[in-house]
Amino acid sequence: MRSRRKLRFRLIVTFALFGFGLSALFAFAALNIRARVEEQLINSSLQDEVDHLNDKALADPGAPFTFEIVKAQTASDRFLYKVPLSWQRLGTGVHDLFEPGPDGKIHHYKVAVRRKDGVNSFLQFDVSRDELGKQQLLISVIGAVFIFGLLSLGLGVWLSSRVLRPVTDLARRIREFRRAGKVEPLALHFADDEVGELAVALDEYATRLTLIVERDREFNSDVSHELRTPLAVIASTTELLQGSPDLTDKLRERLKRIERASRQATELIEALLLLSRAERRGPTRGETTDVAKVASDVIESQRPQMGGKPIEIDLLVADPVTVNAPASVLSVALTNLIGNAIKYTMQGKVTVRVGDNRIDVSDTGPGIHPDDAEKLFQRGIRGEGAGGSGAGLGLAIVKRLCHLYSWDVSLRPREDVTGVVATVRFS
Repeated sequence: MRSRRKLRFRLIVTFALFGFGLSALFAFAALNIRARVEEQLINSSLQDEVDHLNDKALADPGAPFTFEIVKAQTASDRFLYKVPLSWQRLGTGVHDLFEPGPDGKIHHYKVAVRRKDGVNSFLQFDVSRDELGKQQLLISVIGAVFIFGLLSLGLGVWLSSRVLRPVTDLARRIREFRRAGKVEPLALHFADDEVGELAVALDEYATRLTLIVERDREFNSDVSHELRTPLAVIASTTELLQGSPDLTDKLRERLKRIERASRQATELIEALLLLSRAERRGPTRGETTDVAKVASDVIESQRPQMGGKPIEIDLLVADPVTVNAPASVLSVALTNLIGNAIKYTMQGKVTVRVGDNRIDVSDTGPGIHPDDAEKLFQRGIRGEGAGGSGAGLGLAIVKRLCHLYSWDVSLRPREDVTGVVATVRFS
């Protein structure tokens, strides 16, 4: 899941983490270099001092020698027992020893040893003297890291407000346009930089989108106006012809089919206009529709689509269901669902059940895969084995109509036999 944190927050965190990480890396490097240099310096100095002490003892055994920060002692092999026991087995070189000090605490000592020509020289340096300095340096470095981290945080806050000010202003203006529903030019308020280029691109996109929407509205209005007139003529003419006494039953049935097709075309036009305007006109007008009655009318209008196939169509009404929507909207949705059930069923039964604030359309066709159920509601997607010249728009229109009225439409394979169940749950 992608993060939804604001860009400024991410920029501040980036600056803070960068400053803290860089300071911590510098502190670690400084402490490590100091430890290595100190170790080499102490070892080299002690070794040079003990060599000098040994040479001095060989040249003038009785010459006195004194040191302030180190403890020195020389002894011949014969009197080696006079030196501390822990020193007696040490060879030439620098050694680390941990022994109790004068204060009773364990001290860290470095002992430099030189054995030459029967003379043994020892030089002891109390490294614990330097431990306090190390601790103080460590505390100072840690404090510096946190100080630099806070400075980086403050710098990030300040820089983010300066750097992101044009982006923030652009986002604010877009939010205001969205709330007001009115688009105004953006490029006039920004400099000729990357944000200005983005504002110009948004202005061009908004202009093109506005033109497209206006053309779409004009087209829908023109189509609605131009088609309703001939459809009204067809409806009135078929009504007059049905009143003629000399009509045969076959001609009367054909006129009824023309009348139903005209009514379906009128309902489809109204439903498509609702979709193009994105208006929930049904509930606002208080129009209620009997679902069972519309389902019965749709079934009768779809019977000619059976084409002589051995199919039974049953309507089962468990309890009355009404919806706050125009009958035309529900008729278009059910026409697609029931029409698809008849199209894909070669033989068997199509059952329409009304009840429990829903309507189910089940068939005995080839069925669908559960993973493909949601895909069939996309534009241009058709079921396997679909014949004819359809464009795969029927279920997409049903999905949009149901979304417009907060209904839930779904497809699922049947569990008892092969087939599909289409369900519309009303809110």
